[in-house]
Amino acid sequence: MRFALTDDQAALRDAVRDLLGRECPPAVVREAWDEGAAAPRVAAVWAKLAEMGVVGAAVPEEAGGLGLGACDVVPLLEEAGRVALPLPIVETAFVAGPLLAAAGDEDAVGRLVGGELLVACALDGGATIPWAGDTGMLLVAERPGAPVRRVSGGAEPAESIDGARQVGVLADLAAGEEIGASDEACLAAWQRGALGAAAQLIGLSRALLAMTVTYAEERRQFGVPIGTFQAVKHQLANALLGVEFAAPAVLRAAWSLDTGADTADRDVAMAKALASDAAEQVAATALQAHGAIAYTTEYDLHLFAMRVWASSRGWGDAEWQRARVAAALGLDMEGSLR
Repeated sequence: MRFALTDDQAALRDAVRDLLGRECPPAVVREAWDEGAAAPRVAAVWAKLAEMGVVGAAVPEEAGGLGLGACDVVPLLEEAGRVALPLPIVETAFVAGPLLAAAGDEDAVGRLVGGELLVACALDGGATIPWAGDTGMLLVAERPGAPVRRVSGGAEPAESIDGARQVGVLADLAAGEEIGASDEACLAAWQRGALGAAAQLIGLSRALLAMTVTYAEERRQFGVPIGTFQAVKHQLANALLGVEFAAPAVLRAAWSLDTGADTADRDVAMAKALASDAAEQVAATALQAHGAIAYTTEYDLHLFAMRVWASSRGWGDAEWQRARVAAALGLDMEGSLR
């Protein structure tokens, strides 16, 4: 089986890449650290994504969206990761949009598609909600696949690994009203969240690798670029290998969701586990190759590395997802048959 984008999917991906490359340079990401989604240039990026149709891409056509599937949306989320987009695009466009449409919430879907509503999600029972400080709606569930509830009143702010305004803590996990979506829709929302996070991790990894390769070509020691040193080349090659193994797994999981495959839950778990591991390895390699400059806030690398550390743990970290894969295969975590 060959996992490759169609011409239309590639064209849409390239259009989003061009838009984000122009409108969301690292300087815009830095603005979000201080001002959140309300920063003028950050808000402008979201408005242009909504105008292009990206925010409503996964919303059914009859609800005002583009009606695209996971195979169409995943490449767009990878591009969002490539620029470390400081907005909850996975939660809003890929999780909440289709879920609220399935629940029949026409008002919320209309505001979402129009770029007027940002949504934060915690669908695994966790009290910590990424992006809660910047969003107008919180969706929570006690465990993956459990009924999803809408929480009003927001969440208490908390320190975040990738921006102090972006995380909230919900005091009452049983608060809120169920949105009325079916069990199948709630489970699909969780799966899309994990898959979307995996796609963003692939984009973040590619950006970090490109940044590190450029630095290794320019930084000189003993009169030669450090990229000519065998130790540096091997580390970069190993990091790239992990990304290239994970990327097809992400596309496979998207295909499984689109086709309703029985293995969809397992495939999503595998994609997220591989993407999390690969991104963590890339971030560690990038830090080591850059040396001391990587630890300065003036340098852009930390904007991407810190998003990796946060995203790799969100929607189930690698170890948790591997346990789900093992359970689906009838194995325990040591690999023996049950």
